[in-house]
Order: sequence, then C-alpha cells, then structure tokens
Amino acid sequence: MPIIEVRQLAKSYRVYNKREGLADSVRGLFRREYRDVKAVRGIDLDVEQGEFVAFLGPNGAGKTTTLKLLSGVINPTSGSASVMGFTPWHRKNEYRRRFALVMGQKNQLWWDLPAQESYRLHQQIYGVPVEEFDRTLAELTDLLDVAGLLSRPVRELSLGERMKMELIAALLHRPEVLFLDEPTIGLDVIAQHNIQQFLKYYQEKRKITILLTSHYMKDIAALCKRVVIIAGGRIEYDGSLAGVVDKFSGHKVMTLQFADGHQPDLSRLGEVLDETWPKVQLRVDRSDVPSVLSEVLRDNPIEDVAVEDIPLEEVIAELFRESSQKSDSEVG
Repeated sequence: MPIIEVRQLAKSYRVYNKREGLADSVRGLFRREYRDVKAVRGIDLDVEQGEFVAFLGPNGAGKTTTLKLLSGVINPTSGSASVMGFTPWHRKNEYRRRFALVMGQKNQLWWDLPAQESYRLHQQIYGVPVEEFDRTLAELTDLLDVAGLLSRPVRELSLGERMKMELIAALLHRPEVLFLDEPTIGLDVIAQHNIQQFLKYYQEKRKITILLTSHYMKDIAALCKRVVIIAGGRIEYDGSLAGVVDKFSGHKVMTLQFADGHQPDLSRLGEVLDETWPKVQLRVDRSDVPSVLSEVLRDNPIEDVAVEDIPLEEVIAELFRESSQKSDSEVG
C-alpha cells in the first residue's frame, strides 16, 4: 500500500484584479473584481515507502502548493490525500510527529539564537526522549560536519551552513516522510554537492520517503530515480529521468565530421544547430534519422558521425514553455 495516496487533488485561489490608474483604484474600493487561479488541477499520485521522488517544474507550476497540501499547511479546494493513513489538512498531532517540511526560502530556526537552542525547543515540542535526541543530534552533526557551528547564532552562518542546520532540525524527531522544497536554492556548487551527498546517504540508510522539489537538474540526477514533472498545475510525466527524453523529444542531434574542404548544404535534411567546418550539427526528427544518415553517408566523404539524444535540460525547458503557453491560453 502506498505511503502517499493523492486523488484528484486541486487547489484554487481567489485573486483580486487590481487595475491601474486612480479612477479604477477608487472604483475598486467599492466594486472589486476577482479571478480564480488554479494552482493545482486534479492531480493523482502514489508514492511507496522509501521512495525518493522529485517534483520538477517551472515557477508557478504547483510544486510548492502540492507539498503544502500534503503537509497540511493549506486546505485543498477539492480532492483527497492520505499520507501514512492521515488526511494532512486535519492537522492531527500524530501526523505532525511523523513528517517534516523544509522550505529553502523559509527559516524554522530562531535567527538570533544558536541552532542548538532551537533544537532543544524542537525536542520539547516533539516530545523526543533526551537520550534519543542527544544520539540523533550527534549523528546528524557528525554527518554534516557542523558540530563546531552549533553555538553560533544562525544569522552568522552562511547559506549552506544554515541549510544544514535546517535539515538537522527537520530530522531530529526522525520523520518517516520528508518534504523538501528547493533545499539547495541559492547555494554554491560545493554546498549543493554536500547537501546532495547527505540526503542520498541518509535516505538510503533510514529508508525514509522523500518528496523533493527543485529547479536544479543536478539535484534530481544525483538523488532521484523517479521524476514527476508538474506544469500548469497538472502532472505531465511520472517515471524515470531517462524516460523524459524518450517521451517528450521527437528529435535527435546528428554530429557530422566532413573531410577537409567539403561543405555540402544540409539545411534541407534538418535544422542546422552549428556549423564549424568541417563539423556540423543537425537537429533531425527521430523517424528520419536512418534515411538522413544513409543519404549523408552515400553522398559525402564523412570522417566521423555521432547520433545523440537532445540534452535533457533542453527537452524539459521546451516542455515547460509549451505548458506555460497552454496555461496562458486557458487563462485568456
């Protein structure tokens, strides 16, 4: 049985349409116009115990809203969800003790106090036995190499150090489900790598279930075998990262190395991406690759040839653009 079950979950917001100009502003004081913004549009999702699942999507796609719904921060407009047998927005204490939410752009630690003081408060709130708390804190600070930072005020820490402290706070009560919203946002490459390595090790060791949202492909590739692409409030894809290219890309990139001095016109065979003679890159429909390759090899002296998939980042970016245009047309 899945640890997370979501059925036709939807969330809409009523937003005030503010018009420009003094006359319209005054008129709006007495007669307001509103519109409904659909942040999540009837999604279905099952997540098994111990899975590490990535939510990938552009800004405004519905990723963070979905995590807020599953953690009980907000109520849905319609639909249902079950996490470990609990309905999240009922906000039962038994549920709150079994999950954690970390948002990369929000702090849960007291800004002017050392992190260790906030940790003691968490221990009291979650009712963690002292011995278990001390043991868990020692384990996490050792894994993240931050023992020397526990007594420093949070405001004096770097972004990477603060995120490590936020993760410790979230894991002190040993949650079974962890929701991570952009945990590496704003971090430098080294800090991102450290957070990735920690999350990978901890998830494999504890077998906890993690839902991660991120804009960074490196986060997704390093951590998650399963990817859920959400755009315009809808789930557009649910499967492996490698499967994204197969499903959404109808093209391949053909790189041809010609013999010196030979420069044929290849524009009729596909989209020319780069011409740095004697090397040329073509974007070709998948179904046309055999015939194009056969014609090129028959009519031209070729020294080298390579056929590759479109880079994953480009495929996803194109998917996001198409979903954004679709959402704009629906609003219009």
